[in-house]
Amino acid sequence: MTPTLRLTEALIARPSVTPDDGGCQQVVAERLQVLGFECHTLTFGPSVAPVANLWAIKRGRGHASGAPTLVFAGHTDVVPTGPLDQWTTPPFVPSHRNGMLYGRGAADMKTSLAAMLVATEEFVATHPQHTGSVAFLLTSDEEGPSVDGTVKVCEWLTQRGERLDCCIVGEPTSVKSVGDMIKNGRRGSLSGKLRIKGVQGHIAYPQLAKNPIHLAAPALAELAAIIWDAGNEHFPPTSWQMSNIHAGTGANNVIPGELVIDFNFRFSTESTPEGLKERLQAVLAQHGLEFEIDWTLGGRPFLTRPGSLIEAIAGAIKDVTGLTTELSTTGGTSDGRFIAQICPQVVEFGPVNASIHKIDEHVAVADIEPLKNIYRQTLERLLS
Repeated sequence: MTPTLRLTEALIARPSVTPDDGGCQQVVAERLQVLGFECHTLTFGPSVAPVANLWAIKRGRGHASGAPTLVFAGHTDVVPTGPLDQWTTPPFVPSHRNGMLYGRGAADMKTSLAAMLVATEEFVATHPQHTGSVAFLLTSDEEGPSVDGTVKVCEWLTQRGERLDCCIVGEPTSVKSVGDMIKNGRRGSLSGKLRIKGVQGHIAYPQLAKNPIHLAAPALAELAAIIWDAGNEHFPPTSWQMSNIHAGTGANNVIPGELVIDFNFRFSTESTPEGLKERLQAVLAQHGLEFEIDWTLGGRPFLTRPGSLIEAIAGAIKDVTGLTTELSTTGGTSDGRFIAQICPQVVEFGPVNASIHKIDEHVAVADIEPLKNIYRQTLERLLS
């Protein structure tokens, strides 16, 4: 059993359903302190359920004169297990079957955390006088509302004047083989809760009521057909999707007084939150609807163009696996959206993502050491 596999199993064995860290960050911090890292445990949020965060940094030669800082970022929290009786083996008992390591968080993202830590241990042992700095930014609030985690740590780092140059977020980005895809950006996310007002009444007397479902239908059809933008060479077109619709009292003879719709934009750099809001509200107004919208901006899009970080990690992937990696901005959001506000180069890279959030989540054991070696080689290419 390699040190990386052993640490991966130790992290999986700690139940850390969001926002509970399960002690994972303490395990990481203790090992980083041995290497000379300056560790800060940061808690934000309500006192009854504070969110645990870790910032740790080892400042190397040239830090004060501008040598780069490379940050490994990730989350120690995992999504809920789902029905326990559907798991082949208990989700927090690391288990091996047919070359796979099973457990909640195996792919998302405790294997990445273990690989990052062991890669750093090996790098520091080999390059004790390394140039530049290595840092870790961990949270237990990524799989939850993401309001007291990385975003708050980034604010804290800004107040301290910490400079971040490159960041690797250990999200599971590989599709079929480790290294076949990294994310060099993500679309923005803008959500809304739309309330369309009507007048409740008896369904037999529609002239005495205003049915918000009927009133809204033409506007919703128009919104669903709009081409918000055409995307660009880095991003697919912006999409608008409704996720929930609710109206009515449950009785079949009552016209509802209100229609509530949850929707979301996943938007490219060709659109802005402000512009999307204006366009959507203009459609509703043109249809004469009485409405209210509660908006939530989950994150703006970010993009890291080819440069020192992408060259380093792509070169490491090529050396370790023989693969020419693909750059992609597809998929959901990650905490990279917060880090990109204070760090010019941010990419996401981790193991195969086919089983994330599923029953019997797993990673291939054979993928663990190559992942660690890619992280280590990236450190070597940037800081030695």
